[in-house]
Order: sequence, then C-alpha cells, then structure tokens
Amino acid sequence: MLRFFLTFVVLQLTLFGINMLGVVQQHLVLPWTALLARICVALVTLFDSTAASAGKVLWNTVTGFGVSIEPGCNGIEACIVLFAAVLAFPSSWRHKMIGLALGFVAVQGLNVVRVISLFYLGQWNTAVFNFAHEYLWQALIMLDVLVVWLLWVRAGAKSQALPPSDEPPAPPPAAPPPAPVPPTPPVLRPAEGLVSTSLDLSPPLAR
Repeated sequence: MLRFFLTFVVLQLTLFGINMLGVVQQHLVLPWTALLARICVALVTLFDSTAASAGKVLWNTVTGFGVSIEPGCNGIEACIVLFAAVLAFPSSWRHKMIGLALGFVAVQGLNVVRVISLFYLGQWNTAVFNFAHEYLWQALIMLDVLVVWLLWVRAGAKSQALPPSDEPPAPPPAAPPPAPVPPTPPVLRPAEGLVSTSLDLSPPLAR
C-alpha cells in the first residue's frame, strides 16, 4: 500500500507538471478543449438548433448565453488522477492499457454530460448553475474516477483467478490390493504302525 501511494503521488505530480508545460497546453490541451466543445455542439444540435461553438466556447445563437470550457472543466485533470492510479497499481501492462483507454472514455463521456447540463442550467438559473459547476459536478467527476478505478481493479483480480475446470474431478486413487497371504503348510501326522518319526541307523546294543 505504501509503495502504491508513493508511486501514485509521484506519477500524479509528474503528469500535472507535464500538463502545465506551454507546449503541451498549446498542442494538446487547447485542441482537445476545442474538440470537446464541438462534440457537445454536435450532440446538442440533435435536438436544439440554436447551439453553436467557437473555439472552446459553447453558446446559444438566440440568447447569446455561452459557457467557456476552461482548465478543470475539460476532464484532463480527472484523467490524470485516474491514469496515475492505474499506472501505480501492480498489474500487467495489457490490463493497464485497457484501464487507461476505458477510463479516458468513461471520464470524458461524463464530462460531455457535465458541459451540456451546465450550458442549459446557466440559461435557466444562475444560482443553480454556480452550485452545479463549483460543487456538484466536481464531486461527481471525482466519484466517476473512483468508481472506474475500483471496477478496473476488480476486473483485474477476476482475470488473475484460475478459471474453474469443466472436467469432472478425478476419482480418488484405488486402495492397493491386499498382500497375498502365504498358504499354511500342512501339518504332517505320523503314519500308523510307526514307533518313531526318526530313523535310527545305529547298531543294536549287545546283551
């Protein structure tokens, strides 16, 4: 646990430091944020033709209301936390790559829902918009990160367990056959008319 925690902290600080670099912001973060705004507009225009996007801003062409997707709202920071937890946990690299890919989709999918909901909450009620933006959605995004990571850990534990065999269990070994009992030698009985069973070859004594 201590090794996991220290690795998690080091990876998280490293990834956040890389995220703050100007070249990363210019060539990765800003293009992704603009793409996120276009994804949100593409989904909203399925039922609302008044939505449009300009850069990282999602706005209503009729009312003029818009939301700007700033750092912290593009899902990158939440993905960094999830990536650090996945990479720090002891697991195979194949399982790590699956966790990174599925985790990114899960976090960014929920983040799209967050941006679209805030876009309409802001047009409906400013107080509700501020509460949802500053507290509710922040907690939900981090809860999403935790749930995704726990499900990933559980899936890894199941994959490492040995699958049950479909073959019937082998019968217990048969007991060794009993050792053969040697036959009992027959009891010799003296024949009738014999005085002794011994043969005396000595000469008779003179009288």
